[in-house]
Amino acid sequence: MSILERAFYARPTLAVARELLGKKLVRQTDGVKLSGVIIETEAYCGSKDSACHAHRGKTPRNTVMFGQPGVAYVYFTYGMHYLLNLVTEEEGNPCAVLVRALLPLSGLEEMRSRRKKHGKELTNGPAKLCQALAIDKSLNGWDLTRREHLWVENYQSVQARDILSTPRIGIDYAREKDRKALWRFLLRPEALEQVGNR
Repeated sequence: MSILERAFYARPTLAVARELLGKKLVRQTDGVKLSGVIIETEAYCGSKDSACHAHRGKTPRNTVMFGQPGVAYVYFTYGMHYLLNLVTEEEGNPCAVLVRALLPLSGLEEMRSRRKKHGKELTNGPAKLCQALAIDKSLNGWDLTRREHLWVENYQSVQARDILSTPRIGIDYAREKDRKALWRFLLRPEALEQVGNR
């Protein structure tokens, strides 16, 4: 499968967030390939988005968001979890897409070992998928357009009718209009079945 090039990420964040659905996230670590289909994302749209980490400007934590598109922005939260974001749009405009859930494809035994869980509990949340795929702060700033360590590939096309849009999760601190923005994207249950049966 073809790896996503920088031009894919260097576009409006909402479009990237939708079009990441059905793509394959791949993690190569210790000779093992872990992968899953992206089935849920959230868009964070720069300094005007009060839910975005870059809303109040550049900090040591969010500097990667201000860099080139197509790199990983990995941050630590609640003192225990890593979350993976993919930087979008042009350099200097701090936008990113949070990868919220995957449908596991390869390396399931390794994922189960890391998560001590089975079934959908492996990767059905942003912190869970990072634990399952061994994604941590060492990958912050990693160039996703290189075919090593961490990248995204084309996998399965998703039709617009198969995508649900809802408000984002866990952003009670944001302004009302940003809390209500339909910037969380996920596959409908029937579309999930098709991906799982491929």
